Amino acid sequence: VSRKLTNQIRLGLYTTPIAPAIRDEILQAREDLIKETGDLIVVRSSALIEDREGTSFAGQFESFLGIENETDFLTTVQACWAALWSPRALRYMDGHTLNPADTAMAILVQPLVDAIASGGGISQTADGGMSVSATWGLGEAIAQGEVVPDRYDMNADLEVIDKVAGWKDHSIKCVHHHSAPTTQAVGKEMASKHCLSEDQVKEIGRMMVISEELMGMPVEVEWAMDEVGIKMLQARPLNVAPVTVPDEIWKRRPGLRGHPGGIGWATGKACVINCECELGRVGPGDILITTVAGPALSQILPRVAGVVAELGGSTSHLASLARERGIPMVLGVMDATNKIPDGGLVAVDGVAGMVRWTA
Repeated sequence: VSRKLTNQIRLGLYTTPIAPAIRDEILQAREDLIKETGDLIVVRSSALIEDREGTSFAGQFESFLGIENETDFLTTVQACWAALWSPRALRYMDGHTLNPADTAMAILVQPLVDAIASGGGISQTADGGMSVSATWGLGEAIAQGEVVPDRYDMNADLEVIDKVAGWKDHSIKCVHHHSAPTTQAVGKEMASKHCLSEDQVKEIGRMMVISEELMGMPVEVEWAMDEVGIKMLQARPLNVAPVTVPDEIWKRRPGLRGHPGGIGWATGKACVINCECELGRVGPGDILITTVAGPALSQILPRVAGVVAELGGSTSHLASLARERGIPMVLGVMDATNKIPDGGLVAVDGVAGMVRWTA
């Protein structure tokens, strides 16, 4: 599909009024949902080809949180339709030999969970257990790689065997009469306080077991917890990889631990990036060392051997995209851009969550 044609399609979806029959039906459905729940609205894209094994499309389309009025609602519906033809989504599809003309974009309209805490989960880790990540407020902060979430590890019997508090210095909330999600600072005590009790972690674990049974495979999930309880938001196929035993020489090198991305082992030259404007420095086979692990970095994944990020967790969008491509990644590695020397040799263990380097 030519760039000129995709631009015309995208602009048309943005600017052409929605057909009256469709417009009236979705507005009525929206009104019924608001009357039933009293909540703000979430409008999410849901292409027919996403959330499959090997093509999750994590972070490649659009989601809009906290939509309150009719005009914004209709605008976000059109924006989600148009997202199928965005440059970011088209680059992703090119990398997977997919064509937007062969599929369609559905729209999910849901009540917004007034989340106290949110996060994700992986139903199968390298040791046969499970892992849950959590942050305060909405899970957008994890998905975009903006915080270091809490990590809770369980064994096959759903016993919590390890828990590590993250650094969640801000949360994202949606409230009535605000047109967009708002970012709120979190005090030092709360930033390092665990979001979940062990019983709540086990409850998420049980939900993941049910999700596995329904899908017939390991899953990656998203959840949110309000005053009523924990709600499962999404489950997608999880790419898993066997454990790789590193060479003994690496075990004697300095190392940092973080959240494992779940895929393999890689070595390469460290390329420390402090701004997206520096991405041109990253060469084929380099190990990208960066601060924020947002989905905007997906364009660099075909070029690198591995990724290390100071923020983010195992269920961030970028981690999902790295698992699809078989790229080792470790996230939530505090002070990685300062401690790992630019140009040095780096080893990334995406299953154990360890990063080691030479000078």
